Amino acid sequence: MAGFIRKILSDAVDAFEERTGLVKFIGDIARHPVPPDTGWWYVFGSAVLVCFIIQVVTGIALATRYVASSGSAYQVLNYITYKAVLGNLLRGMHFFGASAMILLVGIHMIQVFLMGCYKYPREFNWITGVMLLFLTVAMGFTGQLLRWDQTAVWATVLAAEMLGRTPFIGTYLARFLLGGKTLGGATLSRFLAFHVFFLPAAIFTIVGIHLYLVIHDGISAPPVPGVKVNPKTYRAEYEKLLDERGVPFWPDVAWRDVVVAFGVVATIVALAHFVGPPELGKPPNPSLLANDPSPDWYMLWYYAVLALLPRGMESVFMIAAPLCAVVFLLLVPVLWNKGERHPSRRPWAVAAVLMIVLSIVGFWIEGSKAPWSPKFDAQPLSAALVGTTSPPIVTGAQLFHDKGCEFCHTVDGQGGMRGPDLTDVAHRLSVNDLRIKIANGGGNMPSFAGIVTHDDLDNLVAFLESRPTMTSIPP
Repeated sequence: MAGFIRKILSDAVDAFEERTGLVKFIGDIARHPVPPDTGWWYVFGSAVLVCFIIQVVTGIALATRYVASSGSAYQVLNYITYKAVLGNLLRGMHFFGASAMILLVGIHMIQVFLMGCYKYPREFNWITGVMLLFLTVAMGFTGQLLRWDQTAVWATVLAAEMLGRTPFIGTYLARFLLGGKTLGGATLSRFLAFHVFFLPAAIFTIVGIHLYLVIHDGISAPPVPGVKVNPKTYRAEYEKLLDERGVPFWPDVAWRDVVVAFGVVATIVALAHFVGPPELGKPPNPSLLANDPSPDWYMLWYYAVLALLPRGMESVFMIAAPLCAVVFLLLVPVLWNKGERHPSRRPWAVAAVLMIVLSIVGFWIEGSKAPWSPKFDAQPLSAALVGTTSPPIVTGAQLFHDKGCEFCHTVDGQGGMRGPDLTDVAHRLSVNDLRIKIANGGGNMPSFAGIVTHDDLDNLVAFLESRPTMTSIPP
């Protein structure tokens, strides 16, 4: 019986192979020779592909429940997160899968750049990789709005504002992004179409081309100090290396990719289960301005750069910086497609990567703190921080919160960081100086004349004057 079943299966496979040739085709690809000594540095491309597959699978599952309607999207996503079977896990996997994909694409590009794998004949491999980097970021950006909460909506409004500053065509770009003159249901439908159809289709296409080029040009051999890339002799040298020392991709090399793929999936599932997806913010409310529309983590550094630029430079930077980045990345294999590959012989490459990575990390840390944004969730100062029960001071402390002063100013470590720290303001400003500053405002501070009464002003000044003399107990 077992022999009969084996014969049927063997005949079926033979018939399939005779008509398609796919068995031999896939087998030849799996066993294609690669250079020796390719170690763990070569696994990041496969890790990115695994993340993309996770995004496709979880995205399809989430799309079966999602409703692209401005009146229903928030409630539906809330239902998926907290009530649907496996909804919380799937949404968590989709979020952490996207984060892992963006992070691993960046690491993969750094590895390719440092090891000179973009040099001849793999220039087009690099160019398709650059395209995949920006497509991946675009996928993350379009996915953020689908949460349809307050932060996502305002972040999209800011993005439209950035596009709107493009010379000559800014207005058309902003309207294209929003699907009209204002953000609404058409915007959500447009973002869903790009997130679910257009961008994944583009990624599938570019990934296919990228993998074809990897097979066509072969995997780049590990760099050796002193061994230079010469386009005239490279092909013959590479073929000789494969003939003499090449090893089959499967299983000699692919086992590392399998291990990493398992690790990536296990990590994403664990994070989705134990940490969960990002919390939904408040439902979108265009009239509510007390909101910090910060982007997701991967664009937080860019958000910090824009916030820290000198006034008047934002418009130029918004257009020039991304354009320069794209042009530079595309020119890398054109300008430096031969010569040394080993990082020890290319200190400028190592220095450039370190400078870029450290800058991004530094700006990301600053962006996570966002000292330029009012802290709208600041709580009223505790009795211990106020330090007294005297009515003018206690009343002034309450007004300090109610009038929004605490959103921008810190007192004893509590409050926002947009304005100066007022912990010891009485040492710097006199009573008259404080009254004039509160009434007239200045810089980013609004004028409170006509907003606070004379008694309110007296109470606020009394509270601020009390700061150096009161004993504050840290909360």
